[in-house]
Amino acid sequence: MQTPVIEIKDLRKTYKGNGVPAVDRLSLSVPCGEIFGLLGPNGAGKTTIIHILCGLSSSDGGEVTICGYPLKTGLKEIKRLIGVVPQDIALYPTLTAYENLKIFGSILGLKGAALNNRINELLRFFGLEHSKHRRIGKYSGGMKRRINLIAGLLHQPKVLFLDEPTVGIDVQSKNLILENLKEINRNGSTIIYTSHYMEEAEALCTQIAFIDEGKLICTGTSAALIAQSNGCVTLEMLYLQLTGKHLRD
Repeated sequence: MQTPVIEIKDLRKTYKGNGVPAVDRLSLSVPCGEIFGLLGPNGAGKTTIIHILCGLSSSDGGEVTICGYPLKTGLKEIKRLIGVVPQDIALYPTLTAYENLKIFGSILGLKGAALNNRINELLRFFGLEHSKHRRIGKYSGGMKRRINLIAGLLHQPKVLFLDEPTVGIDVQSKNLILENLKEINRNGSTIIYTSHYMEEAEALCTQIAFIDEGKLICTGTSAALIAQSNGCVTLEMLYLQLTGKHLRD
């Protein structure tokens, strides 16, 4: 059995003024080397869980260990080992792609030739080397998504958190991102991935966990969970069976 890179035990979080927990006594283990899909409807708790794991939000209780470090006492060490790619584009629109990546690289402790080489390597990998001196404000949505992803990869993280990394982009950019994520995973990064695109998750993820109302519903491979279901033949059918068809606006 693979060594867990993330261990979550009895995690709890309720936002002030909201009587319903965002995360409700959730326990989950993520093996090292997986592309792990954290799936669920709007408001299920996915982003809250990622924010807690990355140290962007505090929990109300429970224990988290990442790469062997307890989150409560080892956040400084954990932050050196993780990459975070938020759903919102977190780039400076008036700066070029290269200038953005130089800033993010320096924040991550990279500098000099090592940083320049890493930036150029990733720009080539994501097909953006010829537009690196163009301002981000002039980029298409798919190009911005790719630069957003590169910013989280500069320091070669052991664990990469991706919150809706392909939302709202063209098919070609989406395909490139997904194929490159598989390569990044093969090169040693465990990936934690959230999405509302079930077909995409079924093709990409090696393990998934369904979350709803802050609770873990089930976890396993897509194939195994579909096989155990009541008549489902796709992950999307299983998703609707587990979470219902009512809107989550």
